[in-house]
Amino acid sequence: MSVHDPRAWERPAPRAAAAYGVRRLLPSWRWLAEAIWWVEHAFGRARADARPDEDTRVRIFVILTAFSVVFCCLALGAARAALLTPQGVVGSAANPNAVARADLVDRNGALMATNVNHYNLYVDPAQVWDLDLAERSIRRALPRVPADRLREVLHGRRRGLVLQGLNPKEKGAIHALALGGVDFEAIDRRIYPLTPSARHVLGRADTAGSGISGAELAFNDEIRAAGARGESFPLSIDLRIQGVLENELFAAAEAVQAKGAVGVVADATTGEVLGMASWPTSDSKNLATTGNYEMGSVFKTFTIAASLDTGRVDMNSMFDASAPYKIGNRTIRDFHATNQILSLEGVYLHSSNIGTSRMAVELGPDVMRDYFNRLGLLDRAPIELHESVPPRRPANWQDSTRASLSFGYAIMISPLQMTAATVALVNGGLYRPLSLRRGGTGAEGRRVVSPETSRNIRELMRANVLRGSGQRANVQGLRVGGKTGSANKLVNGRYDARHGVGSFASVFPVDGPDTTRRYVVYVLIDEPAIGSQLGGAVAVPVTGRVIDRISGFLGVGRVQDPVPPLMAAAR
Repeated sequence: MSVHDPRAWERPAPRAAAAYGVRRLLPSWRWLAEAIWWVEHAFGRARADARPDEDTRVRIFVILTAFSVVFCCLALGAARAALLTPQGVVGSAANPNAVARADLVDRNGALMATNVNHYNLYVDPAQVWDLDLAERSIRRALPRVPADRLREVLHGRRRGLVLQGLNPKEKGAIHALALGGVDFEAIDRRIYPLTPSARHVLGRADTAGSGISGAELAFNDEIRAAGARGESFPLSIDLRIQGVLENELFAAAEAVQAKGAVGVVADATTGEVLGMASWPTSDSKNLATTGNYEMGSVFKTFTIAASLDTGRVDMNSMFDASAPYKIGNRTIRDFHATNQILSLEGVYLHSSNIGTSRMAVELGPDVMRDYFNRLGLLDRAPIELHESVPPRRPANWQDSTRASLSFGYAIMISPLQMTAATVALVNGGLYRPLSLRRGGTGAEGRRVVSPETSRNIRELMRANVLRGSGQRANVQGLRVGGKTGSANKLVNGRYDARHGVGSFASVFPVDGPDTTRRYVVYVLIDEPAIGSQLGGAVAVPVTGRVIDRISGFLGVGRVQDPVPPLMAAAR
């Protein structure tokens, strides 16, 4: 094509065409490019016009404007982060994997678990001027640092981790040394400021921010959700009650050199667990959920309740305990033999194995199994804790087995199951799942026994505290009722009297209508080595002291106790 061809001017040259295409694709940047070009050539124009001072003012103005815009953006971002980010949240939308775990608090808002920044200590030996001086200084400032690990990192070739989990005070002590090559990395760590108090209830969370045991695991998703909202997560536990329970239970267990001990305090109206303690605290097992025991005579309450509720007996029924009771080739005797005919109250107060065995045989296998199932004795305790274990149930429900069941043998259950069953019998006859959630599960409860049966059981429990094996729990003015239990443990295939369990299931106050707010306290002492192993000797006094101390926290008023009938007769 000739240069004189008019079409030659219709198509731009290749480079010009490319520039043209860019301008079409990025029209919004065109004004910025032109502005920058204008600023860059302003000095040349100013010299050409003999006005260099004007160019200087323009440049200063542009730079000030740019810095002002950047500063305003940073200030707005900082203000937004400080004012609009929810309190207590770790991380943000820019980091969706950031760990956010809510504080755990008791029912009154007292702190039980929280997250605190800790630090990992690193050393880069290439930046350390004097290795020996650095080693001596770090060990002096932080005595718990592993000497071998510190020396290994200092004499290594690359940056290495020396120690994890320094608290802010320890970090400050190392930082104050001003050593080259020493630095820190922040980590988020879960701490329990009241440890070891309630350690079995709270459980633990791992370094990744997930619960691995106890309430941390049971409510893991809800705790994380509360943390994302900047809220705390309340438990049903009352730290005041927890403290009293631990104080009395642990002191008693140590005094008798027990193998283990458990205590539970529950609200019989809502099923909320107000206190739960397991001893020894050094053991990672929560015996309230994982311990299975043959519990002895506390089961007589369940047998009598079933007999009363079915109408097979009433409060005026009499039972022949004048001689041992034979079932096939087995002979059942009373530990506290009276060798006489007993009333229903007499069977309960004297803890007659003969009397309750007769009731169990009369009930039959289907009815007795049904009531034990209603009371939650044949399945794991319904509570949020994953550690709750199932009971060891009987293989058959023959007459001899039911006789053993009637006084707490041939079945092994957890203390939480015992607590839940007792709650159902004393609150008007409704079974409600135990809960560590403040407010409980909200379940209305299912009918286990009639309100009349519940009132009769409370009457029998009160009588046992006034005139039976529970007298050492008769706290003045608080109307306590309860039933003791004592059981020998199976050792090498035989029941050994040297290895026993003593327990006490109690309720207060027993008086008032079914809607009265009542509280159940259950205490178990496993294998006391000093003194008696009977529940009346080892568990009843502990329960009495706990009830005496916590009644004020629960708002249970003291009233003048009526004079017991036997005392009145003596007067």
